[in-house]
Amino acid sequence: MNYSRRHFLQTSAAFGLGFAGLHTLIGCGNAPEPQDRYGPLLPDPAGIIDLPAGFTYKVISPVGETMSDGLLVPGLHDGMAAFEGPDGLTILVRNHELNLESDRSLGAFGPDLARLSRLDPSSIYDGGTEGRPCLGGVTTAVYDTRRQVLVSHHLSLAGTLRNCAGGPTPWGTWITCEEFFVSAGEEGCAQDHGYCFEVPASAVPALVQPEPLKAMGRFWHEAVAVDPDTGIIYLTEDDNESLIYRFIPDMPGQLIQGGRLQALVAREARSLDTRNWAARTVSAGQELMIDWMDLNDVDPRDNDLRLRGFEGGAACFARGEGMWYADGTIYIACTSGGPEENGQIWRYKPGVERLELFVEADHTDILRRADNLTVAPWGDVVVCEDGSGEDHLVGITPEGSMYHIARNAISDSELAGSVFSPDGSTLFVNLQQDGLTLAITGPWT
Repeated sequence: MNYSRRHFLQTSAAFGLGFAGLHTLIGCGNAPEPQDRYGPLLPDPAGIIDLPAGFTYKVISPVGETMSDGLLVPGLHDGMAAFEGPDGLTILVRNHELNLESDRSLGAFGPDLARLSRLDPSSIYDGGTEGRPCLGGVTTAVYDTRRQVLVSHHLSLAGTLRNCAGGPTPWGTWITCEEFFVSAGEEGCAQDHGYCFEVPASAVPALVQPEPLKAMGRFWHEAVAVDPDTGIIYLTEDDNESLIYRFIPDMPGQLIQGGRLQALVAREARSLDTRNWAARTVSAGQELMIDWMDLNDVDPRDNDLRLRGFEGGAACFARGEGMWYADGTIYIACTSGGPEENGQIWRYKPGVERLELFVEADHTDILRRADNLTVAPWGDVVVCEDGSGEDHLVGITPEGSMYHIARNAISDSELAGSVFSPDGSTLFVNLQQDGLTLAITGPWT
């Protein structure tokens, strides 16, 4: 069957309207009024990031800086995770969303690729067909939060494309995701792309041998979250017609051994369109009981996995992006969800199999275009904005009240990769287009 985009949209609209007619929508369209947790944001004299009184930051590992392995810090800093390292240090693992058309000067090897010779060619996933390797990948930084100094940083994955987000695992690795779909022989690529890769969180400078986790699906990946009780991995897809996936590994903690990929299904409304675009099908505060359906041909030649999933009954989401596990709950950001397309935050309870529309931003809300997210040590969700024109870090309390934590003062670039150090003292965040990682400290509560 030919699963066309038009068929997808027509079918999703029909199911959405049917569901709205069958069920009473509960909750209100708006979150509670924002609260002033830290006070107003103050202008940064350096013009980089505005923070509340009492907070400070340091720029670490900026684009173009020479790393401990002699390579250069790549640009387009994106998703990150922080791990407990040796002697109280923090290991910060960071994505770089470099694409096929990205300038070579943003890569780890320099504008003339002169530093490429430092690498064993077998350690590069895709060296390209024209002598130019794919420039995406992952870097690892070791940071001392007690002294607030960078100890070292190095390249840890090379030769991938558009490494956008990902997620940490309970066994001490970072799953990095390619937000791209291109096949070998196309656009100068020698390998297929659209996969997840696993990178150990290690303070020892080393490149991981790149192995695509093909059983986790080939599509426009965004983020992952791991349930530590089961080892099941949940995945988002950055597409306006995306699915929410889960991967059940054959051997938990050994992802390369394969497993089953499934898609989320709303139990009482198959092929439910949750985007609330054509019609409101889900209201803020409403919970959906869900099931999971097996997917076939998860390593497709065409980027049609989501379309086949929707045809089989999977729910549709609006650009699934950030995802994070905390205290038995998985939080999911859908960047363009809601009638105003300003974003949605969902809460999912593994095992209980309930999915709640936690927050849906409208034109009156403080949140715009939710992207990467994390959960603070005190339980609030911390969200990076992408595309609001004046991008912020936004905190959301468990009750749904929102407040500003920071504002990008240097450019209109998105913020990305927010994550707290294991000791809770430092919030790391990226200014993506500016190629900066910031370490923010202050009176966190």
